[in-house]
Amino acid sequence: MVNHEPIFTDDGYELRSPAAISLHHLFMTTWLVLSVPIVDISHPTATSLDALDAACRDHGFFLLSGHGLDDLIARTWQQTARFFDTDRSIKNEITRDIDNPMGYYDRELTKRKRDNKEVFDFLDPTIEQIDARNRWPRDLPGFRDTLVEAYDEFSKLADRTLSLIHSALQLSEGSQREMMGSRYGSMMRLNHYPVGDPVPESEREGLPELGPTALGYHTDPGTITLLLQDNVGGLQTESLNSGWIDVPPTDGTIVINLGDCMQAWTNDRYRAAVHRVVPMTQQRRFSIPYFQNPARDSTIKPIHELCADGARYREFSWKEFMAARAYDNFTDLGTEDTQVTDFRVNA
Repeated sequence: MVNHEPIFTDDGYELRSPAAISLHHLFMTTWLVLSVPIVDISHPTATSLDALDAACRDHGFFLLSGHGLDDLIARTWQQTARFFDTDRSIKNEITRDIDNPMGYYDRELTKRKRDNKEVFDFLDPTIEQIDARNRWPRDLPGFRDTLVEAYDEFSKLADRTLSLIHSALQLSEGSQREMMGSRYGSMMRLNHYPVGDPVPESEREGLPELGPTALGYHTDPGTITLLLQDNVGGLQTESLNSGWIDVPPTDGTIVINLGDCMQAWTNDRYRAAVHRVVPMTQQRRFSIPYFQNPARDSTIKPIHELCADGARYREFSWKEFMAARAYDNFTDLGTEDTQVTDFRVNA
């Protein structure tokens, strides 16, 4: 058999024969659909944008390299472990409540099951009026300063990442302005997935039971999520073509996944990423998501140029949608949580 080895270029392959072209087409089709591709944001190519497009149609995840934030990320990891390892009394002082979901929490619900994790949530700390809602721990000098820097840089990177998606969708400037996020309505979170229940045994009475996964399957409600994950693994996404697949830890990359607003904006061309985290059995896991959301007063509806066959969603208020999702996470309402598909136009 003749070996038709492909020659890689900056923007794809150079192929040597019709047979190689056929094999290459089969390989590329499979790779684009099944993989979680890596896109270098400092030098995105047509090939990488094609891979991004295919992944967003199938499962809604891709990896971002070339971001230039390695030093800041390392310092943010250090502060994350430091916070979760601090005395429980310090964390309990800043526990979230039904009126303000910012701060620490160790009994969040997904699909009415308790997650096997503890979290710390905060809003844009650079704006005094917004920062007033944040709850910061005492006796952790440097913690807040690092997270302020991380929030600022991730907000900028989220905007750049959204521009990649605009390019993959080939949107006009007018449509790009309809598909925007706002740092002022976004949120950042520190996650800790321990081995074993995060709630002390003495405090478990009356709590919902732990779910079968560390984090139950769900979609994020906003535009996109930028996620740091450590090297432990356990994050999975649901592929339309292949079922549950791993989102592998990859050094130097940031995980990107699409939220519900992206699914509505793109009129189902792109898919809000259904994802979960499997239980930790040997080693604890940390992750750090930045949830980019639309502006608080936004109305979400399909973008006109992506509606050649008609709009599949009626417009809805982002503020009301987000409020419903946040409340579902705090307490068991007795029904399944609010979904973007609740706003689909009946066929």
